[in-house]
Amino acid sequence: MSPFSIRIEPAKVKDVPLIFEFIQGLAEYERLAHSVVATEMQVRKSLFGRRKYAEVLLAKVGRQAAGFALYFHNYSTFLAQPGIYLEDLFVKPEFRGKGIGKALLVRLAQIALERDCGRLEWAVLDWNASAIDFYRKLGAVHMKDWDVYRLTGEQLEKLAQES
Repeated sequence: MSPFSIRIEPAKVKDVPLIFEFIQGLAEYERLAHSVVATEMQVRKSLFGRRKYAEVLLAKVGRQAAGFALYFHNYSTFLAQPGIYLEDLFVKPEFRGKGIGKALLVRLAQIALERDCGRLEWAVLDWNASAIDFYRKLGAVHMKDWDVYRLTGEQLEKLAQES
């Protein structure tokens, strides 16, 4: 049990600078800061624009923002149910080990059940042993038989132009 109160709440448009700060912090932690090309304006548009592509939960301790979870819906044809994909989970270094990551995942699991989702899933970098241990302690299962593939940039454009 945490000695302080953790609040988990949905992000609002006024939180975009904070969300962007968390994205940058996560990228630095994952040694991928060079890959961030997003801007605050793009984050604002994709999270709070006419079409909302993802949602964000913020973890707060007192008046301080301690962490965030960014997620969106996917779909399982095998379950014939929606799922939730956790794209980003990040807790500021000074708040780690205090139950904030777990509180974010607990709330996300509750949202998944409230929305009749059949699963909650995410990816983790293979070198991130502390995160892997954390997820295993929660009961998460490593999907060993699945590899992730991705098309971006030039390769995505090239495929889209094929006829």
